[in-house]
Amino acid sequence: MESTLVILKPSTIQRALVGQVIDRFQKKGLIIAGMKMMQLSEAILREHYAHLVDRPFFPGLLESMRATPVIVMCIKGRDAVEVVRAMTGATNSRKALPGTIRGDFSMSGQENIVHASDSLESADVEIRRFFTADEIFDYNPALMRSMYAPDEL
Repeated sequence: MESTLVILKPSTIQRALVGQVIDRFQKKGLIIAGMKMMQLSEAILREHYAHLVDRPFFPGLLESMRATPVIVMCIKGRDAVEVVRAMTGATNSRKALPGTIRGDFSMSGQENIVHASDSLESADVEIRRFFTADEIFDYNPALMRSMYAPDEL
């Protein structure tokens, strides 16, 4: 099973969409292996968005991501990175397809509801950035056999 990082951004918190977004991941059959609410510091945001620090929109991104606490989740499942990225949709929500989280809940490139790791390598680094080892849980929900074929477990 792969692990990936998802951040429910301040736009999700402010619009009271937390339950609906989490529900989509769980209904898909993904497992929440870790979850916590936290206020992101400027330092962690500069590290997380290091590739964007020199862009002119970065100060607005900082302000947006610090508007409220966020919810960070480690999500596990078969091909979790690819599945979660497909579920979230295009980064610019106006281009995200209906049925995706961004396509259904957002109209913005910045206030786009969620962050999702874009690769296995990024997921590993990002999960370690936001979670300690004892905050990630390895368990199999009772419904696993209903969600996956025996050869996929």
